[in-house]
Amino acid sequence: MAVEMKLCCSQLGNKDMFSKSDPFLRISRLTESGKYVPICKTEDNPLLIECFNFNSNGNHVLIGQLHKSVSELEKLHKERSGANLVFPTHRGQEKVLKGQLFVDQFIGKEQFSFLDYISSGFELNFMVAVDFTCSNGIPQNQGSLHYIDPSGRLNSYQKAIIEAGEVIQFYDSDRRFPAWGFGGRYGGTLSHCFNLNGTNAYEVEGVQGIMAAYANALHTVTLAGPTLFGPVINTAAQLASQATSNDITKYFVLLIITDGVLTDIQETMDALVRASDLPLSILIVGVGNADFKQMEVLDADDGRRLESSTGRVATRDIVQFVPMREVHSKSCSTSPSFSILSNLLS
Repeated sequence: MAVEMKLCCSQLGNKDMFSKSDPFLRISRLTESGKYVPICKTEDNPLLIECFNFNSNGNHVLIGQLHKSVSELEKLHKERSGANLVFPTHRGQEKVLKGQLFVDQFIGKEQFSFLDYISSGFELNFMVAVDFTCSNGIPQNQGSLHYIDPSGRLNSYQKAIIEAGEVIQFYDSDRRFPAWGFGGRYGGTLSHCFNLNGTNAYEVEGVQGIMAAYANALHTVTLAGPTLFGPVINTAAQLASQATSNDITKYFVLLIITDGVLTDIQETMDALVRASDLPLSILIVGVGNADFKQMEVLDADDGRRLESSTGRVATRDIVQFVPMREVHSKSCSTSPSFSILSNLLS
């Protein structure tokens, strides 16, 4: 369940000497470790709602605070009553203030997971985006992550395409998959989202169609950079949004295979927050030995939802990240395809 609320305060204390306070609210939830993490979503655990006086130097002054669960905030809304803010004292006690918090609006929204969509009969649509930045190495060199071995041995990109695609394709009835590249020079022009098959049609036939388009692209696309996820995510989100607008019961899974460090981390977070309302999940597979700490931030497995540059918090976590080296280092009793799928479902 996601909740949309409108909060307001009245009779707040003045913290400025010669002008009125500039109050703003910060909402934090209680984590299992006992610490409060700034966020705008929780279940019935208490929320810490703090009201500060804004200062441009960043030294915001606390006006007052209170602890309320979502259910208690809903009750305030139904009863049209306010809750008094309190101010913590040095003795560990709380001083009750005149200032009150009101819940002007409270709207509950059902929040669905990937499994909820699938169990409800949604058809899967598989999409893939491949990193063509120069950090992968020249494809003709054996040390390149894009090297096509004449013996038939698969490189990391090919393995990721097959191991994710062969599982998901069975839930995709037409098996026509949008496939893009990013970070390369396509037709002499740098592009951060181009059709992998080199035509005006972005779809290919089946997993083998993706493999063929990828192999051909290595002969026609010049590796470049930087590494940007935003354009690809926005394109995938547009397809998911169109399906939703047309009442088509489809769930979209975007596989992004990359080797490098993101240049557009904030733009990517903005795109992910916007897409978090859509029937879309994104599986990022990291290949090579790069530092993938940025991807762990996007994954948001620490319970802290992504926040956009405008302050909007993601409705749900739609990203799962898995380093390819970890997939293949697991016990041989677990297939790589199963490991990748389990990350998507987690």
